[in-house]
Amino acid sequence: MIEILNPTLLTRARDTGALVADILQTLKGRSTVGTNLLDIDRWTRAMIVDAGAQSCYVDYAPSFGRGPFGHHICTGVNDAVLHGRPYDYALADGDLLTLDLAVSRGGVAADAAISFVVGTARDPESTALIDVTERALAAGIAAAGPGARVGDLSHAIGTVLRDAGYRINTEFGGHGIGSTMHQDPHIPNAGRPGRGYTLRPGLLLALEPWVMADTADLVTDADGWTLRSATGCRTAHSEHTIAITDDGAEILTAAGPRTA
Repeated sequence: MIEILNPTLLTRARDTGALVADILQTLKGRSTVGTNLLDIDRWTRAMIVDAGAQSCYVDYAPSFGRGPFGHHICTGVNDAVLHGRPYDYALADGDLLTLDLAVSRGGVAADAAISFVVGTARDPESTALIDVTERALAAGIAAAGPGARVGDLSHAIGTVLRDAGYRINTEFGGHGIGSTMHQDPHIPNAGRPGRGYTLRPGLLLALEPWVMADTADLVTDADGWTLRSATGCRTAHSEHTIAITDDGAEILTAAGPRTA
């Protein structure tokens, strides 16, 4: 399903996007050495409830997971890059933490992810991983606009990742979003320009470049959800929800003032 939102729903999408951005920034500030992943999940739940919103994750049970996710946020530490299920773990100095959050309010969902180092950033590899996913995300957004094709976005993202020397896994990537969290079109993190669905004003997309330091292969954790690098290397993941406008793309989940 591909949804094209009317102006009323786009206004609600901006509101939901701002909420997701604010929650992620609050969690980033609270995620210090010694913070437990389960506390992050509890804080997330409280902020979602206080905002009159709903979690897109807690009852989520797709074919690639083991039953309902059962938590309100994805927390990936070091080698955990996607669908990180919170568990009893206290963050250590230098951990690379990814927070991925999707929330629905007013009938419209928004989805975003940030990666950052907890405590002291001593590891250049972690900094490089975070930087390349953020640059790839910016490139994908810059390629988006009315008349662009999905392949244009995928190509822009993949070019940044490959030029930095990283291998790309295209099994999981960006997606359409709207009244539900995951919709068509699928937006892989590599592709050929000029191919795929043509973007139209009113379309919402979640772009999410993610990368692993020395592999493109994933393994599934014993929890049935968390996806880790097959070699145990560090990983990073950056994501924004954007709206296609008449003039280009508007970032709905940017921290601070909304960016067009």
